[in-house]
Amino acid sequence: MRSAIDSGVYIAGYRLPSEHEMVQSYGASRVTVSRALRELQVEGYVERRAGSAKQHTFGLLIPELGQTEIFEPICQGMAAAQQAQNHVLLWGKSLAGSETTNEEAKDVCSRLIASRVSGVFFAPLESNPQKDAINLAIATMLTDARIPIVLLDRDILDYPRRSKFDVVGIDNRRAGFVLTQHLIEAGARRIAFIGRPHLAPSCVARSSGYRDAVTGASVEMAPPFVEQLEPSDKVRVGSFLERYRPDGIVCSNDRTAALLMRTLAELGVSIPEQVRLAAFDDVKYANVVSVPLTTVHQPCDQLGAAAVQTMLQRIESPDMRARDVLVDFWLVVRESSGSKAGHGSSFSMV
Repeated sequence: MRSAIDSGVYIAGYRLPSEHEMVQSYGASRVTVSRALRELQVEGYVERRAGSAKQHTFGLLIPELGQTEIFEPICQGMAAAQQAQNHVLLWGKSLAGSETTNEEAKDVCSRLIASRVSGVFFAPLESNPQKDAINLAIATMLTDARIPIVLLDRDILDYPRRSKFDVVGIDNRRAGFVLTQHLIEAGARRIAFIGRPHLAPSCVARSSGYRDAVTGASVEMAPPFVEQLEPSDKVRVGSFLERYRPDGIVCSNDRTAALLMRTLAELGVSIPEQVRLAAFDDVKYANVVSVPLTTVHQPCDQLGAAAVQTMLQRIESPDMRARDVLVDFWLVVRESSGSKAGHGSSFSMV
């Protein structure tokens, strides 16, 4: 660094690379780089100024952005976060979710890498037969390019396996337990869990919490029953109802619940009189569907702010172990669960 400054590679007023970039360039440890910069500062070679932190550009890699309900408010939470005020969010081409191919995913990654982003916020694909291979390919490309990744809502590996990346979300297993326990307290005794095919790891964790609540209930319950089907498929839904005869259903998310609600109406099944229904996310339409939906609320603004903070910490300390950064959720009780609680009642899960 002395030689580069003396020879004019770095001229007066020039902003030096970050410590993280120097670690990569020189193959030195963070401690060594920090000590070298302190020595250069003492010798008068460099000056450290308050508020001169590097501005980062972060990529957003979110399937079906604009069509999925929770990720837009999470991104808005990122943009509004105080930690993000000096940084730029790059909204790249959105993947097509269930129709995404490996080549399309690689193309999007290549664009982000070419844009020299400092990090990528990635919501792994779900409801895609090739989701595991595609998610892994994306993570591998970004890792090989030395671009930090923060995962939103879910891991790239099926629960309870764990990847090497930070994940920002809620405690989905506990949320599944809390939601199922609410249906039990409301009087349901034959509770099923329904999700669409190729469940995301977050939804698998929710189903695990559902199983915990059913098997650990203090009242006699029918055995747990987890079904993966398209909730708008009237034949499959009818067959499921005939086989299990549920009086309560936990849906993997609000979208699944809304589609199932319509199918149940077509089959002549009334909610909550015959089947109590509950789900996760508390999206905008959860209160305006035909029967207002009991659901777990995800605080998307807080999730966005936590994601930005997690990314900045990851850039500052790239070698620390992967973390699950959990933001608290709460239960919003509405008519679909048939509870005696008032319309729109909220219960914090702290």
